[in-house]
Amino acid sequence: MMDLMSVDVEQALLTRRSVRGFLPRPVEHALVVRILELAARAPSGTNTQPWRVHVLTGRSRDELVEHVLRADGQEPGLHVGEYDYYPKTWREPYLGRRRKVGYDLYGLLGIAKGDKDGMAKQHARNYEFFGAPVGLIFVIDRDLEIGSWLDYGMFLQSIMIAARGAGLDTCPQQAFARYHRVIADYLQLPQSEMVVCGMAMGYADLDEPANQLVTDRMALDEFVRFRHD
Repeated sequence: MMDLMSVDVEQALLTRRSVRGFLPRPVEHALVVRILELAARAPSGTNTQPWRVHVLTGRSRDELVEHVLRADGQEPGLHVGEYDYYPKTWREPYLGRRRKVGYDLYGLLGIAKGDKDGMAKQHARNYEFFGAPVGLIFVIDRDLEIGSWLDYGMFLQSIMIAARGAGLDTCPQQAFARYHRVIADYLQLPQSEMVVCGMAMGYADLDEPANQLVTDRMALDEFVRFRHD
């Protein structure tokens, strides 16, 4: 098994990206286990550890993909997420950032502006985990509050950084939350749990055009204010 610390923390942070095309190369079960063990050291309020993870590989992964893709082909509006991820009304600077990353991604894929079919097909690749051999579904207890969701974000980031340290790539996928009923039925989740998101994990396909996407980041002085005496 690859040395998990083959990439240092700085490089793991700098090279983490949302990969949208993976090789079929399997990922060792022991490596996935170790990544999750490390991520479980993420902080949480009063050590509540609100995360719960379903790891899908092989037939289980393929079956979930089949169920979700079938649901994705049903009439629009039939499946709706249980929580709002984006603002109800977009404004700057968020609207501009959203548009730019969309234009950049679709440009790499040769999807023209207004090509709704092309956009829909690309979005549907989410539900195939972009070809990754490992799919993760994250759930949380319904009675937990927003603080536990903040904790969950730190856990998810820890998984992605640990994966980079192991030479793997990931793509966090909130898109799966739309099909929470399908997922809950397949995973036999109790009513007390809700789907947070999914995540693809595997080895990046460097020939995939979408993986050439490099997203912009704000300069430090745009979001940081240093306060001195």
